[in-house]
Amino acid sequence: MKVLMSIKPEFADMIFDGSKRYEFRRMIFKQPAVKKVVVYASSPVQMVIGEFEIDHILVHHPEELWSRTRKDAGITKDYFMAYFGDKAVGYAIRIKATKRYRKPKCLKADYNLKPPQSYLYLV
Repeated sequence: MKVLMSIKPEFADMIFDGSKRYEFRRMIFKQPAVKKVVVYASSPVQMVIGEFEIDHILVHHPEELWSRTRKDAGITKDYFMAYFGDKAVGYAIRIKATKRYRKPKCLKADYNLKPPQSYLYLV
């Protein structure tokens, strides 16, 4: 199973160039069968630019999550902590293999979807 996930373009680029090995989320999908993430690069790109396989998902308090992921986070600790705020639990999706599309896809024309706030299940 796949999910379509909105990711800021600068972070999406870092995922595909290998400098960001974790995608952080305050909420995670309920379906355990999700194995791939299709990446929608949000504004100003607004295109589906690739996908990645999920290695595993870490679930911890943000301080512990940062301690375990900081070397491959691709973001600063200040940005990380501001993102999680006062959340008791955070999620880090470990990126296994990436595939950047040669030609980006249009969300409306190719998927008949609107941009997800966080993620959408794809069938």
